[in-house]
Amino acid sequence: MLGQVAVGGGAPVSVQTMAKADPAHVDTIVEQFLMAKRAGCDIGRIAVPDEAAVESIPEIRERTGLPIVADVHFNHRLAVAAAEIGADGLRVNPGNLGGPKNLAAVVEAAAKAGVPIRVGVNAGSMPKLDGEAMEATAENMVSVALEQAKAIEAMGYQAIKVSLKASEIHSMVAACRLFVERSNLPLHLGLTEAGPMLSGSVRSAAALSLLLAEGIGETIRVSLAAPPAEEVRVARTLLIALGLRSGPVVVACPTCGRTKAEVMLVAERVERSLEGDARDLTVAVMGCEVNGPGEARASDLGLAFGSGGTGLLFEKGQVVAKLPNGQLEQALMEKIFQRALEDSDGA
Repeated sequence: MLGQVAVGGGAPVSVQTMAKADPAHVDTIVEQFLMAKRAGCDIGRIAVPDEAAVESIPEIRERTGLPIVADVHFNHRLAVAAAEIGADGLRVNPGNLGGPKNLAAVVEAAAKAGVPIRVGVNAGSMPKLDGEAMEATAENMVSVALEQAKAIEAMGYQAIKVSLKASEIHSMVAACRLFVERSNLPLHLGLTEAGPMLSGSVRSAAALSLLLAEGIGETIRVSLAAPPAEEVRVARTLLIALGLRSGPVVVACPTCGRTKAEVMLVAERVERSLEGDARDLTVAVMGCEVNGPGEARASDLGLAFGSGGTGLLFEKGQVVAKLPNGQLEQALMEKIFQRALEDSDGA
């Protein structure tokens, strides 16, 4: 459990992101996390390089309502302090905490606070062997993760999850597949340093989809050179597309020379209006009479613009209005809002 969010044990795959600001800038982190939460974020993580960052955890946690994971490297005292002050989880590399004694102190603090520990193994920071960094093969990454997890388990603590990250897709996928053959610990998935918004999203989707479709992974982060909310949007969209989380799907035609309306802009606005919505709802935004009516009719709600300036609004397969193209978007938004009210009353 990370706060009220369950990880593993059949719980829905959760979505994480990480703050992208100096921990001293609490207001900025809170703003980032609130935007990410609106997009559907379940868990937030912050870098903890010093005592000031530790002291910011309770305020960030209180103001955002998100479980907060403290990301600590090299200084075991910061991990201990983070657990004591109220962090909901710790992300550590047991190999860089300064030895078994320091690791034991972290485990004791985590156990006392009742917070889990994530053992993070990254291809770019493998432990040294005979003075040289180990080669980041799948076998080596898994061996390191299992060794570190077993060290914590030997201290009597079981609340552990593991991550095996690389920036190369095949290495990351191979390591995760191998790990689940050898352990049933919850696995956090992520392609580290995935890249800018477009390429990073595609690379992350390629890697995570392979694993998630095989039932591998209990919690994910899409690590982009982009704001936290964008990471969450990509991750959540991926989970919805794979049927692993509930949520709305907006289908839209790619447009062509027959289109007489701003389909792309309308579809984007409709999608943003549904951000963070947990309902299984398919909404169609179609641009003309060729495929439009059929696709819109097959959706829960939809519109089909008409080349003659007039289009159709659909609900549950039926035409409910014939309106000028310029009025269809507003009518569709009103229907979405109405359905939300009806679903709320039904609940």
